[in-house]
Formats: sequence, structure tokens, C-alpha cells
Amino acid sequence: MKIEEARRAIKELLPEKRYTHSLGVSETAGRLAEKYGAEPAKARLAGMLHDIVKYFSDERLEAMIRRRSDISDNYLNYSSKLWHAPCGAAYVQETYGIDDPEVLCAMTYHTTGKRNMTELDKIIFLADYIEPGRDFPGVEEVREAASRSLNEAVFLELQKTIVHLLDKRQKVYPDTMEAYNEMVGSF
Repeated sequence: MKIEEARRAIKELLPEKRYTHSLGVSETAGRLAEKYGAEPAKARLAGMLHDIVKYFSDERLEAMIRRRSDISDNYLNYSSKLWHAPCGAAYVQETYGIDDPEVLCAMTYHTTGKRNMTELDKIIFLADYIEPGRDFPGVEEVREAASRSLNEAVFLELQKTIVHLLDKRQKVYPDTMEAYNEMVGSF
């Protein structure tokens, strides 16, 4: 799938604010890929498509999780806000025939992170957090870290995400904790 086709696809499925966010993630991911040695075209595509099913109903996403053996049922034990990530990867695979495992993996883990993230996984995870339209406490610190070190920025994002979830007394998805634990002291 070419980037322009991906842009048209998300334009049809996302509200304007989320569409603009996805454009920002795509552009940010491309820049990070150039800086940190990943393939910019893959980063832009994964960034463009990362939220493609964000506005599908929980019922539709749950049905997809239950139908697909490659999506862990464990997602159903955690916030439905996580479901769009693996379901988005499955959707673009089914609907558009995207079968690049790197793009699909980066989309799948853009909300949670995971152990053994590739450079592309880290870039999409980070780009979603720091794209220019994001404005919340702590985002500037992560943006600054991203200018120095991909690993430092990803670690800070994981840390801030975990603290945010703990402050709200919400469950932390196991992949997020594993990513954090793996990265402690890695830079």
C-alpha cells in the first residue's frame, strides 16, 4: 500500500482530529526513522495506519479479537482503549493485503510496547506519543529525549504511561511492564 492510499483510507474512517493526529504520527515517524536508522517508508505507513480502527465499536473490536488466533484474548482483560492496536494491524492485513510483518508488529504494539522492540516498533510507539499535535504534561521532556536517544525517549514514555495508569488506578498491560523492565538501565 502506498502512503497516499493509506491517507485516503484513514480519511474515510477517522474524524478530522484523529486524521490530523495520524498525519502527524506518520511525519514524525518518518523523521525518527531517518534519524535512528529504520526504513522511513515503513515508518510513515505504520504511522499513517496505526489508529485506523480507533473508532470501531468495542463490540466489533472484541469480535475481531475473539476471531483472530494471532491476537491474544488477554487484551479483553484490559482497557478497550488498547484493542484498536492489534485489531488495526489485523484489519489492514485483511482489508488491504498488507503483510509486512514489521509494519504489522509496529501497529500492534504502538499502545503497549513490548519486550524486544525493533527500531520500527519503538519509532511508532514514540511517534504516537510525541507528534506535534500532542499537548499534555511531560510530552516536551519525551520530545527532548527523542532528539538525543531513541531508547531514552521510549523508556521515558513507558515510565510516564505506567505512572499515569497507576495514578488512575488502572491495570498496566503486561507487555508494557515487560518493555519497561527490559529497558531499565539500557542507555
